[in-house]
Amino acid sequence: MNDVLTLADARLRETFGEPDARASVTFLGTERIEVLRFPDAGAGTVRYATLGMSAGPMTDPAQVLADPEVGPRAELLLTVRAGSGARGAETDKVLRPLAVLAASPQVEGVVVAPGASLDTGEPLWPGAPFTSVLVAEPGGLVEDVALEPPREPVRFLPLLPMTPAEAAWKRVHGAEALQERWLRHGTDLRDPFRAAVPLGE
Repeated sequence: MNDVLTLADARLRETFGEPDARASVTFLGTERIEVLRFPDAGAGTVRYATLGMSAGPMTDPAQVLADPEVGPRAELLLTVRAGSGARGAETDKVLRPLAVLAASPQVEGVVVAPGASLDTGEPLWPGAPFTSVLVAEPGGLVEDVALEPPREPVRFLPLLPMTPAEAAWKRVHGAEALQERWLRHGTDLRDPFRAAVPLGE
């Protein structure tokens, strides 16, 4: 594990405690991506965090001479309510889709930033009504990890699951408008079974 990942791992454990599970996925031509699982019994939620995306900076593929040390660095966070009984969602199967999203900067040259939509092309877990996520602003859950300049800090970006209808509406109206609509309707974004927010005016 390189020094950046060591620091990111330490920040996650400092914030959430020790993970109760870690899974790693390696894609052809990419570095290994881990996904850590942090249960929060008190809140009835489980958090999933990637580790590996921040090993290198994200760079615009249009840049001909990208500095290997300069560019934004990030890891991804997903928080969902832990299900039980017949209503228990198999959210642990989100590990591979999350790893795919975390590998996208290496595989596709994508720069993941707040306000962006990321599409997995499949349900986030079996039976999930979500196939994409909205990238939210960092800083609310996990503090940035400062690095020595010129390297930018590692930011931990929350992911908010979107239904296909919400994703289509967001493409037209923008991320801020969708988040305002969620807020106005009191949408529980951690509910693994929630329906789309009302999108009519």
